[in-house]
Amino acid sequence: MENTNPTQYLASAYVRLSKEDMVSASGPRSESNSISNQKQLILDFLKDKTDIKLVSIREDDGYTGTDYDRPDFQRMMDDIRAGVVNCVIVKDLSRFGREYINAGKYIDRLFPYYGVRLISINDGIDTVTRSSSDDLSIMLKNLMNDNYCRDISIKIRSQLQVKRKNGDFIGAFAPYGYEKDGDNKNHLVIDPYAAGVVRDIFRWKLEGINQDRISQKLNAQGILSPMEYKRSQGLPYQTSFKTRSQAQWTPSAVRRILANPVYVGTLVQGVHSRPNYKIKKLMLNEKEKWVIYENAHEAIIEPRMFLLVQRLLELDTRTSPNEESVFPLAGLLSCGDCGGPIVRKTQASNGKRFYYYVCGNHKNTGVCSCHRISKKQLEETVLKLLQEHIQLLMELESVLRTISNAPMHRYSMRKAQERMLKVEADIERYRKLKIAAYEDMKEGLLTKEDYQDITSQYEARISKELLAKEQIHREMDLYLQNEASPQQWIQEFLAYRNVQTLTRIVAAQCIERIVIYEGKRIELTFRHMQDYQALVSQVQDYHQQIQEGAG
Repeated sequence: MENTNPTQYLASAYVRLSKEDMVSASGPRSESNSISNQKQLILDFLKDKTDIKLVSIREDDGYTGTDYDRPDFQRMMDDIRAGVVNCVIVKDLSRFGREYINAGKYIDRLFPYYGVRLISINDGIDTVTRSSSDDLSIMLKNLMNDNYCRDISIKIRSQLQVKRKNGDFIGAFAPYGYEKDGDNKNHLVIDPYAAGVVRDIFRWKLEGINQDRISQKLNAQGILSPMEYKRSQGLPYQTSFKTRSQAQWTPSAVRRILANPVYVGTLVQGVHSRPNYKIKKLMLNEKEKWVIYENAHEAIIEPRMFLLVQRLLELDTRTSPNEESVFPLAGLLSCGDCGGPIVRKTQASNGKRFYYYVCGNHKNTGVCSCHRISKKQLEETVLKLLQEHIQLLMELESVLRTISNAPMHRYSMRKAQERMLKVEADIERYRKLKIAAYEDMKEGLLTKEDYQDITSQYEARISKELLAKEQIHREMDLYLQNEASPQQWIQEFLAYRNVQTLTRIVAAQCIERIVIYEGKRIELTFRHMQDYQALVSQVQDYHQQIQEGAG
């Protein structure tokens, strides 16, 4: 270091203000911690200090004191290592840092090693004149600053959790398709332009276009990616997904939009968090700790459309190179003999292309037979079975409407309610008997062994009655649902009552799986089959009651 006067110190003034300081402080305290006031305090302090020459002012605005990887703090350390600076001046030790271990590392190890003088004005600390009492003071102040950070972290976490549970949006940036309400930054409102892009993405997915092709379409149309769009709006948005000078749409970005329930008005927050205020790495929380708030803001996508897209994402498969979209039955087919996937093949003959399906394990492993069936035959068979199932549902709906208006239905509901009252009375009686048995044991009328034997019998009877109560509840729910309106899943099927073509949307919404056996035998499972079987059982019970009543 070029310094002819050993008593001359080359100083760097260091000032810092974090977001936590601004949130936690108000009034005079907040103003005193401002960057400008910290600078002025240091400059006033240096006015009569002839042995100290100020060579730089380093400031970190918006950086927490628990993290020492601050830009200007590290620049100051580079100056120290280069011998440009041998004195650091701060307003108080909390501005230097609030993490006890690292603060001690810099003050007690690195600064003495480099011969650096530290002056903390408000704390009255100067390491050139420090004594053993000053050492204790520095240690206590660093501990207090660390504890202050811990308390602030707990308070902020608590405030944020309350906001999440109240349905307030607490992210730094609104999700693509939304913007923050000008009157309430914790409420989302629709951004008309970006919302239109979101609707296009969902519509293309419903048309069978996969995420890769969707991202290509968006880039080809010159639509800015979410990051670039936010930056075009003047927001200082950054992302770890950017790989080029200008961020492009990617299949992953498209999938994140398709899977985000925010577009149906649902906020899912608290998915990630930091273990504590000293660890900056985000960790995935258990699903039970997520905060889910429905109808928090206006939806861009209808719930029915969103659920259908989630079903398509579950079935997502590769799109053939020469095709724009996936095939209607992609992801739904499996082999009935080996359980492997059924794959689509192409054959060319006389300039024409023919499509057929075979067991994927037949060629790959040889453990199964071919199971070959033409695309035309398979799709025609599936369409016919679907049409027949929809016809059955139409007849079932008609019968359910008749049952819900029939005297026998109302009689069945009344009888179920009577059984429910009896079950609840039995449960209450057994619980009282348990209490009475305990009192008899306390008074010496029953031995402990007899008490345990009696209570175990009562508990078994209570468990049996609770099961009966649950079954009656399910029965009554079916009656009530049919009285109110036809079940929603039936209406989803009946929307395709005139279906003549097997499309990707129809297949994904109506079909659970298709199993193909040797000999072209097809086993088709429709969605909501348990609900269907429960309703068929209810109709059968109704007819049985009619017959018993007639008998």
